Amino acid sequence: MQRILESELLDSLAPDNPDAVHSRRDLRIINKILGNYRWLTRTLRPLLRKGEVALEVGAGSGELGVCLASHAIAADGLDRCPRPDNWPSARTWHVADLRNFIGYDQYPVVFGNLIFHHLDALELAQLGEILQGRARTIVACEPVRRKISQALFSTIAPVFRANRVTLHDARISIAAGFTGDELPRALQLSPAKWEWRCETTLLGAYRMVARRRT
Repeated sequence: MQRILESELLDSLAPDNPDAVHSRRDLRIINKILGNYRWLTRTLRPLLRKGEVALEVGAGSGELGVCLASHAIAADGLDRCPRPDNWPSARTWHVADLRNFIGYDQYPVVFGNLIFHHLDALELAQLGEILQGRARTIVACEPVRRKISQALFSTIAPVFRANRVTLHDARISIAAGFTGDELPRALQLSPAKWEWRCETTLLGAYRMVARRRT
């Protein structure tokens, strides 16, 4: 499949729109099925040195940050949305666009869950240029781009009563996802300066850990 970006319906809905509420509930279920939060918890813990704080880009509703805080993993959030009511009081929330945020210097580890696939090739390259000079490690959990993932989602979606927004956006998200080492290459990470590991799961998760060479 060629990577194709299209607009997702959830991005155009007000937070209190019933379809948006239902779709966010569906996303919680999808994250649980894919094991995204569990994988990020296991992955981030050993990457942070004593006293360091990670940064979640595209933190959205803040649920991942709350989960990480419950496991004593320090992570601040970055999103264009206001600080969620349930965001941990000890953690900072930055209201900004990830593409022009000026505070990356504070964070040795930058990570995102289901956010990088929203960016086109130019935006990924620009973000990669910013992060290469600042972050020590970049972690991503995204959809893997393959037709079988779309078919699998269509099969399981009725089981948890996914709504029309989720049905539409899941297909779009998978088509905008990644395979192989596409993401680190889209970020234009230099193999001479960075090493990375990319893996996919049977259920449709694409996972990347990129570390700057010492």
